[in-house]
Amino acid sequence: MSEKHYSAALEIIRHRRLTAQSDREKHILELRTRVPEIEEINNMISQASVNILKVISKGENVREEMKKLEEQNTEAQEMMRGLLVKNGYPENYMDINYTCRRCSDTGFTSEGRCSCLEELAGKLAVKELNESSPLNLSTFSTFDLEYYRGVSTDTDSNCYSTMSNIYNYCRKYASSFSHDSANIFMSGETGLGKTHLSLAIAERLLSENYSVVYGSVINFIDRIESEHFGRSAGDTLSVLINAELLILDDLGSEYDKQFTTATLYNIINTRLNKRLPTIISTNLSFEEIEARYEQRIVSRIISEYDYLPFSGNDVRQLKKAASIRQKRNQG
Repeated sequence: MSEKHYSAALEIIRHRRLTAQSDREKHILELRTRVPEIEEINNMISQASVNILKVISKGENVREEMKKLEEQNTEAQEMMRGLLVKNGYPENYMDINYTCRRCSDTGFTSEGRCSCLEELAGKLAVKELNESSPLNLSTFSTFDLEYYRGVSTDTDSNCYSTMSNIYNYCRKYASSFSHDSANIFMSGETGLGKTHLSLAIAERLLSENYSVVYGSVINFIDRIESEHFGRSAGDTLSVLINAELLILDDLGSEYDKQFTTATLYNIINTRLNKRLPTIISTNLSFEEIEARYEQRIVSRIISEYDYLPFSGNDVRQLKKAASIRQKRNQG
């Protein structure tokens, strides 16, 4: 992630902290009117803190006096919680309810950046990367299996059955997704639904707040290359490597050169090592994949990915033809 994303994330976290503190002040003001005894106990607790400092500064019978004060403080806390519950409030109503208890909504711990800051900066980077992607255009409900009914090809005598199985696999994948989910390799000619089902999975997971990155391989490689050689700012490679789900669309459309091959291997291999799921779609056959890419890439796809062979006729062309016929009939 870039400093821009960290700065934006820190601003959001700072707002969370101020909101949490403001909410507590509102609760205190409310309780002063409705449960005035609470303020008396709260003053006792505050005074206990002052007394502890006095005992430490005097240096006499520190351990004994500290124990007494701690017992008084614990008793006062219990009295306060009891009063809150008795009056219909949760016992933590006067606490500051930070979103992240680890760093108290500061973004940092004694070890450095808090995990909440890293996670939020990552989500902002993912959001920026996805801004040009059609992530809201496809859902499972708009995938029509009727386009495959009664269709056969040279390699598949029952495309409807094949695509029904793939559709059901993808729905189950989205509904039960976790960091242990499988990698998927979608292969088939143009217009058979690979992009549609990939986006349907993405749409479902984004609604559950998973970090999902979707894009074409050629666009990702272009961005990474531009950033690598200083022609533009950003950290696309880091975002791709760390997203909870990465969807690489249209493998094989990118330029065939050493930088591309090395970057692809880096992404695929690193995500496998980190046990982060990846979905790859391509118009190429396995034979074409083997002819185009290095064995180290091919072997990882073959051994580590679930293979989904899409079949049928070009649905985009079928939809276009149906639309033309409809307009003619209306005319």
